[in-house]
Amino acid sequence: MLHPSYTDLMRVVNSEVEPGEQPVVNSRYSIVLATAKRARQLIGGVDPMVNSSSTKPLSIAVEEMYQSKVKILNDDETKQA
Repeated sequence: MLHPSYTDLMRVVNSEVEPGEQPVVNSRYSIVLATAKRARQLIGGVDPMVNSSSTKPLSIAVEEMYQSKVKILNDDETKQA
């Protein structure tokens, strides 16, 4: 079982969205894609942004997302960056 849960992760990721704005993530699929992408970055040699007891890249990626260390960008923000 995943800890924190998908709903907890979605709440944290969408916490900075103003009322009336489109949420950053709308589904579990978005969370899975974002954590998988971050895990691949960690496997590629990027340093983790959190101190974790786990050595597994996916677990570290989930923890980073839960602690708001990683920001998910939408397509428009990605093009600007």
